[in-house]
Amino acid sequence: MTEPRSVTVREVGPRDGFQNEPEIIPTERKIELIEMLARTGLRRLEVTSFVRADVIPQLADAPQVLQAIDVPPEVSLSVLVPNERGLDRALQLREQLAGRGRRPAFDEVNVFLSASESHNHANVNRSIAESLASLERVLGRARKEGLRCEGVISTSFGCPYEGHVPPGRVLEIARRLADAGAQEIGFGDTTGMANPVQVGKAFASWQHGLAGVQLTAHFHNTRGQGLANVLAALQAGVSSFESSFGELGGCPVPAGATGNIATEDLVSMLHEMGFSTGVDLDALLACSRRVSEVLGRTLGSHTLIAGPVDWRE
Repeated sequence: MTEPRSVTVREVGPRDGFQNEPEIIPTERKIELIEMLARTGLRRLEVTSFVRADVIPQLADAPQVLQAIDVPPEVSLSVLVPNERGLDRALQLREQLAGRGRRPAFDEVNVFLSASESHNHANVNRSIAESLASLERVLGRARKEGLRCEGVISTSFGCPYEGHVPPGRVLEIARRLADAGAQEIGFGDTTGMANPVQVGKAFASWQHGLAGVQLTAHFHNTRGQGLANVLAALQAGVSSFESSFGELGGCPVPAGATGNIATEDLVSMLHEMGFSTGVDLDALLACSRRVSEVLGRTLGSHTLIAGPVDWRE
């Protein structure tokens, strides 16, 4: 399949990355970093989640963040909602802000479940069937509100508890989500178990079975294969990726599931290969340097350490 020449990158660090940080990041620093990211040329940002505060305390300030951030109008903001209660809270805030003449608090919602029973139980304490029944209602309601919807399938390429996850099972879940209203399906390599051959075959199958649905790849760099998997997905025709600045993030379960691929590493590689992303790499690196300062530690991003490639004559 012909590789796409233009690639869309959704930055998920403010949600997927921040939620795994052990120390609470001050709300004002989150706002600062989101506003910096929104001015790098990135057009899609996942900024927070409406999960219960006792489950993920780091994101308890979701309403405060969404009320305060100031981003360019062309930047689409998404939030993660775990269930109908989360959607209720998100829609209530959106209505409040709209009543004040503000731009919508967010433009998209993302829902999630796992492709393996064991991981889904460990993550949300539900069976896959129970999650699907709930998320189908969430997607239907969100679409009626005019929101764009993404369904994210964790452990799409392998489960740390069960091992192999059949691609056919992943496709079946994806079809259920698409039929319920998801315009985009994100396939997550949640604990970094994918390899490039597997990725290429899987996306070839999923694209055939999900005509008209945007397919997005979400790779983790747990075992150092994240960018190799990006290349395999590109060669299979995928043009949408999710990543996290500074290589922040990881899966809360199990232990050892380290961060997403770094957005700056992804963008650097894509630009070197001749793909367009619309992202200013220098501005993006400034964001990663700033979040490193905020967190007080060195991050896993390679480009942050080495800098962009400088081809001099």
